[in-house]
Amino acid sequence: MVSAIPGISAAMPRLDTAAVSGSAALSPSSAATAAAVPGTGATDFGAVMRQVATDAMDTMRGAESTSIQGIKGEASTQAVVEAVMAAERTLQTAVALREKVTNAYLELSRMAI
Repeated sequence: MVSAIPGISAAMPRLDTAAVSGSAALSPSSAATAAAVPGTGATDFGAVMRQVATDAMDTMRGAESTSIQGIKGEASTQAVVEAVMAAERTLQTAVALREKVTNAYLELSRMAI
C-alpha cells in the first residue's frame, strides 16, 4: 500500500475502503467526501445532483433577496449586479445540464433492446 505524503495527508479527507470500493452505499456526507477526491469512483450521482440543485436554489434566493435590498436602498449597486450575474450563471448552468440530461435520455430511448 502507498503511504500518504506527510504534508498533504492532514489536509485530505479520509475514505474508508468500503466507500472507495463501492461495496457499501454512500451517505450524503461520505458522498461529498468522495466527490472531493478525484479518481475514487465512489460518488453517488443522486447526492451530487441534489447538492447542485440546492446550491442553485440558494444562489437564486440570494440574488432575489439582494435585488430586493437594492430596491430598498439597503444594498449597493455592485452587490446587486454581482448577485444577479451569479444567478444568471447558475441559470445558464442549469439549462445546459438539463439539455445534457435530455439528450442522454433521448439517446437511451433510441437504443435497440
